[in-house]
Amino acid sequence: MPTRTAAQLRAERSAAYDAYLAECPARKLLDRISDKWVSLAVNALADGPHRYSDLQRRLASVSQKMLTQTLRNLERDGLITRTVRPSVPVRVDYQLTELGHSLLPVMQAVKTWAEQHMDEVEHARSTYEARTPGEA
Repeated sequence: MPTRTAAQLRAERSAAYDAYLAECPARKLLDRISDKWVSLAVNALADGPHRYSDLQRRLASVSQKMLTQTLRNLERDGLITRTVRPSVPVRVDYQLTELGHSLLPVMQAVKTWAEQHMDEVEHARSTYEARTPGEA
């Protein structure tokens, strides 16, 4: 068997991913990045590093627990970095990694699409609810 490079091995493994299968790691990643707080946090970090309190203000109505969990998961997946700066009080900054930046266009497109089409979705919902009372 011929020797393969690390890049070739990664390509072979990734070719085997099928997000339609429940046990596929790509499916778990889709679950993660489809979360509303992940989408909003990634978009909020688009313009550079932010402190935790900045993100909490920007992501209106996110609980402290949910923001902490979201940021930890993003860091674990390699999408953001968490940098602790020694000061009084301690300063913690969150920033997108190169991998996080590669996800940004998708997240920005979804956010923009939702904002641009909300009126149409609301109209469709109203039409549906008028046709099927009590099922909404």
